[in-house]
Amino acid sequence: MNFRSIGTSNLSVAPLAFGGNVFGWTADKQTSFALLDAFVDSGFNLIDTADVYSRWVPGNQGGESETIIGEWLSQHGSRDRVVIATKLGAEMAPDKKGLSADYVKQAVEASLKRLQTDYIDLYQTHFDDPDTPVEETLGALADLVKVGKVRLIGASNMTPDRLERSLAVSQQKQYPPYQSLQPEYNLFDREAYETNYEPICQENGLGVIPYSSLASGFLSGKYRSEADASKSPRGGGITKKYLNSRGHKILNALDDVAERYNATPAQISLAWLIARPSITAPIVSASSVDQWNDLAKAAELSLDAEAIRQLSDASAY
Repeated sequence: MNFRSIGTSNLSVAPLAFGGNVFGWTADKQTSFALLDAFVDSGFNLIDTADVYSRWVPGNQGGESETIIGEWLSQHGSRDRVVIATKLGAEMAPDKKGLSADYVKQAVEASLKRLQTDYIDLYQTHFDDPDTPVEETLGALADLVKVGKVRLIGASNMTPDRLERSLAVSQQKQYPPYQSLQPEYNLFDREAYETNYEPICQENGLGVIPYSSLASGFLSGKYRSEADASKSPRGGGITKKYLNSRGHKILNALDDVAERYNATPAQISLAWLIARPSITAPIVSASSVDQWNDLAKAAELSLDAEAIRQLSDASAY
């Protein structure tokens, strides 16, 4: 398997990350443990989560995903086999949100406790906090790196201007810089990343760990008509957003390439992302071991130039 470094660091990861948003939501504890076992046994190592996962579920408080990962780590002793990426900044409570120095120190301790670990491999700002100067946030994160509680830092959901400002401040003050960006990016949602972020990432050597890699499931080929909206609770929003002439062009190209490679549209969609030079590891989620095993095959695919061109042309924006 082709491992890649996160940014300019010496931390290497397999080319698919597991999205821990499902833990404590669509995957209960037993299923989550089985998924994590299958993920690691497949040779992969990057697990992405956040402190706020899965606060949106009725009865949950946030922290459920980190707690499940921590219990799995404690029982399986697999800490050295995995790269744990988590995030802070989303609202956990009215007084627990943002990126102030005080809250960064509070949030990391809570995540470390839930994860049952002494350090976080990749600590990411989940959402930017325009009320806090980037100097303050970066200084607090630098302190965490200095004492060994965090190995690398990354950003997500940050404007290009604030990302460039953060990178400049890190250089000026000799703080550890952001080593990664987590943007929305997939075969359908291309323009924002490729236009606004990819040049910054390539110029500064940032790793890129995209979320929504399958466009909420649309790129699996599961939704092809309005009638398919009933296939999941979010189906209506998916068909409304993606089922247009461009969406159909993308699905047709995926079907064609998938047939040529004896693969599924989801596998081909992920393989296209993996093949893009700026991408480190797309995030994918699964709610069953069979589903994960199917998605994992994407890492074995090596698309030729013609397949990449066909998919890129069909999804042109």
